[in-house]
Amino acid sequence: MNLPMSWLRDYMNIGEIETKEYEHKMTMSGSKVEGTTRLGGECENIRTGKILKVEKHPDADKLVVCQVDVNGGEPIQIVTAATNVFEGAIVPVAMHKSTVYGGQKITKGKLRGVVSNGMFCSTDELGITKERATGIMILPEDTPIGEDVCSLLGLDERVVEFEITSNRPDCMSIIGLARETAATFGCDFSVPDPTKYDKIPEKAEDYAKVEIEDYELCPRYLGKVVKNVKIGPSPEWMQRRLTACGIRAINNVVDITNYVMLEYGQPMHAYDLDCVSGRKIIVRRAKDGEILETLDEQERKMDSSMICISDGEKAIGVAGVMGGANSEVTENTTTVLFEAANFNGAAVRKGAKALGMRTDASALFEKGLDVYNLDGAIERACQLMSEMGAGEVLDGTIDVHGALKGVTTLPLETEKINNFLGMDISRSEMIDILNVLEFKVEGNTIIVPSFRGDIETMADIAEEIARIYGYDKIPTTLMDSAVVAGGKTAEQKAEDKVKEILVADGFDEIITYSFTDPKENELLKIPEGDKRYDFVKITNPLGEENSVMRTSMQSSMCEVLKTNYNKRIPAAALFEFGRVYINNGETLPDERKMVSVGMYGSGDFYTIKGTVENILNGLGVKKVKFVAQTENPTFHPGRCADVLAGGVKIGTVGQAHPQVVKNYKLGGEVYLAELDFAVMLENADGKKTYKALPKFPATTRDIAMVVDENVTVGSIAEIFEKEMGGILESYALFDVYRGEQLGENKKSVAYSLSFRASDRTLTDDEVNAVMEKILDGLKNKVGADLRE
Repeated sequence: MNLPMSWLRDYMNIGEIETKEYEHKMTMSGSKVEGTTRLGGECENIRTGKILKVEKHPDADKLVVCQVDVNGGEPIQIVTAATNVFEGAIVPVAMHKSTVYGGQKITKGKLRGVVSNGMFCSTDELGITKERATGIMILPEDTPIGEDVCSLLGLDERVVEFEITSNRPDCMSIIGLARETAATFGCDFSVPDPTKYDKIPEKAEDYAKVEIEDYELCPRYLGKVVKNVKIGPSPEWMQRRLTACGIRAINNVVDITNYVMLEYGQPMHAYDLDCVSGRKIIVRRAKDGEILETLDEQERKMDSSMICISDGEKAIGVAGVMGGANSEVTENTTTVLFEAANFNGAAVRKGAKALGMRTDASALFEKGLDVYNLDGAIERACQLMSEMGAGEVLDGTIDVHGALKGVTTLPLETEKINNFLGMDISRSEMIDILNVLEFKVEGNTIIVPSFRGDIETMADIAEEIARIYGYDKIPTTLMDSAVVAGGKTAEQKAEDKVKEILVADGFDEIITYSFTDPKENELLKIPEGDKRYDFVKITNPLGEENSVMRTSMQSSMCEVLKTNYNKRIPAAALFEFGRVYINNGETLPDERKMVSVGMYGSGDFYTIKGTVENILNGLGVKKVKFVAQTENPTFHPGRCADVLAGGVKIGTVGQAHPQVVKNYKLGGEVYLAELDFAVMLENADGKKTYKALPKFPATTRDIAMVVDENVTVGSIAEIFEKEMGGILESYALFDVYRGEQLGENKKSVAYSLSFRASDRTLTDDEVNAVMEKILDGLKNKVGADLRE
């Protein structure tokens, strides 16, 4: 938002103030200043001059030699290629040792052998226009000679650029910034009464009608009629202010709407009322496929998400964005309807975005404007029309609206505000600050002005008081609350523990995206109809490969293993903590934290199984069992196990199915494990119990037995556990052998068993008695034959 400093002084007497001081104080009070520029840029030593004589250049067909009066004394000579010079013209002259817009230095010199003591300036060389001009600037005939052009044309104007946050649309106006300036510098602030102008005793309601079909889209619409309109250029002072704010002057009526938009922050529009069928404005929702040629001479196809201004027969504007060419003000216009309306910000934004035509008006509407600001804006437009003699304003205003927003009130809680800010501001000071910002205080009640839609709570009031009182006045204090040591939760500590174990076992951590390709389930051989196909779908995915939330961590792990394999890394051992998303029919899915482990190139089933055992032991998970699993399609049917704790499934570990390995274009054997972290924690016992070192020696026995190939280690371990007799301290598998001499589908397994009692040295008889029970159990339950 650009603020010309001369315009600011229309509402207050701020006096002379240094640019840096103004920038600093406004920024500190909450209105961030991006910078200040001079309208004329670097222009210096440029004066008005009158061309006395024009002669052809003796050696150049396209150059002329001019004698110019710049001070009433002896003329100076200027050589130029401009084609629009003539004797008697008043022009801007860049003198010897002058500077034009953009920083170019001008000095006297010779052009094709003829001395030139300066240069005539065009509008772009003065910074008045950004486009390249076709000739020099010709000033009015009554322009005095020898005047400084920058002062004469207002090019000395300082323009301050503000960065306005989206919650402060009231500051997207000159009046809004003037109000903030007055509060910051303690100046008196007043807005001239816009209703003081001449009106003719005819009613606007008799000339035009307005109908609103949906008050959600347009809460309020104001219209005023001006007849006997005289289209022409706007006054020079208005053109200068519009230019300073980056808006090109067009004609008096259009310039007035733009001027009021800048001054009041309320977009305006003017219709040629004679082009409005039936002289009736209808605000409605646009129809799908409805066509409108807008003011930029482009045909726009509207849809039902947009707000349309129509006259009953045709569309004449996209509300809040741009008017239609079929009702624009032209040089033949004699009757104008001024529009000041409040449109739904979200609908305006959607319409502007869909049409690809974000305008200054739409940028304001989408922030949410004050519905009560319409009155002053439309009156100001009519006041300018009257003062400029551009038309006759009819008495009365067409005002159509639904239920309007009520007044916002908040309690004035002085003590609470001071505690919140850590300051000691008196009640009277708070009230003075609020009054300057146009809040009203009645007793202990604050009445929030309608243009401050961002004020909703006590904290907002506290912020207003603090920023005007001065953030730099907040005292520096030490915290008076107790400082406590931070720490991690039990879950975070458990996660760290698992990571330490995995890293110690040679695994590297990876991080992958939670969204994946729905085709990943096919690569994992998961059959259709499995609940893992019930994905949580992403509304606006980046692509099909990222369109759903994963239901298994195995797909992400296989993709990373594939990346490593394709880069010719001979072996990889990886793990990841992540979440899977199970669609449970509720608004939000069930998010489960999982531990995923994967490896290839080294180790075997027992390696990854051992890693899983290390994790479970590290967390203190009790009653762990590995149960052979042959139905899981992702894993090798003979090398897969479900991991149970107390009968509850924790996860799965095993060798990936050869087809899965082929689907992911991997080579060799791939091993995967996926564990439910929450279930592990539920079955974990993190308590550490001290146990004294044994005082008595242990007795060991080694046994080797022949069993059927399908007998699992787990089933043998169950017999050990059952027949331990209270003295079996530990057991460990140390050999598995297969050979022709054992017979078909037979294998030999060997265990080392350790026996110990805590209160005595065991005798051979005691150990042998337990061994007999173990051997009987092995023979009867798994058909084991003891190898001698």
